[in-house]
Amino acid sequence: MSREKEIYRVTLVGSAGNLALLTFKFVAGVLGHSAAMLADAFHSLSDFFTDIVVLLFVKVSAKPQDATHDYGHGKFETLATLFIGLALLGVAIGIIVSGSVKFARWMGGETLPAPGRLALWAALLSIALKEVMYRYTVSRGRRLQSQALVANAWHHRSDALSSIGAAVGIGGALLLGERWTVLDPLASIVVGGMLVKVALDLLKDSLGELTDRSLSAEEEQEIESIITSVPEVSQPHNLRTRRIGSRVAIESHIRMDGDLPLSAAHEKASAVERLLKERFGADTLVTLHMEPKK
Repeated sequence: MSREKEIYRVTLVGSAGNLALLTFKFVAGVLGHSAAMLADAFHSLSDFFTDIVVLLFVKVSAKPQDATHDYGHGKFETLATLFIGLALLGVAIGIIVSGSVKFARWMGGETLPAPGRLALWAALLSIALKEVMYRYTVSRGRRLQSQALVANAWHHRSDALSSIGAAVGIGGALLLGERWTVLDPLASIVVGGMLVKVALDLLKDSLGELTDRSLSAEEEQEIESIITSVPEVSQPHNLRTRRIGSRVAIESHIRMDGDLPLSAAHEKASAVERLLKERFGADTLVTLHMEPKK
């Protein structure tokens, strides 16, 4: 199965789960009078929409290079991750605002409705199902080196975490009585705060890639070690690295004996390229500029 088709399959499994969960959560939130569960339902709705974003953008990112995109279309997958982060941030802010309004009403003397047991069961079911979906999606995303899939997996994990917060708030309100029904909107505020953190991490990573952030210092040191592991190749310099979706691009100047025949120098440069592709993937873009030793 191709990388694109496997990403589609994983995402479709997740979207089916999200659709079932958001429907159940909305019903449980309305019938159970739970702000935390309705907030959790909106989170699942955002998960469903981001699944659609992934499906649309991964198809574009899988297109090979053409006359207008010499490096391929990999950054469309990064753009999908950016949209996922923005969607999650928007949902998180909405949850925090909604919970804060309910808390302000409680502070003003209003009695908030107690959540029902159906909402608690919905939260517990969501925790279990979303954790399974997270583990399934993140394992496939890492194996396929898909940033968008890994980002979507964290959307599943954040939904599981939000359901834990909802379960604590709903359970507390049920067990402690009417005076503590405020725990339900307070739980939704905590959930929103956790989602803000996840969203900001996704935005940071995707913006870094879209602005051509280099690989980590550790990875660049490893690249230099790989280059110098080839006999008679030394002094890598002017190293430049970046990510293009699931691919890595590496550019470097290297030095060899100036008396080497061109065919021998080319063979050594090819050996460096093979080693880098073994480490960073067969689709790695490697550009080497050969210079004579000084």
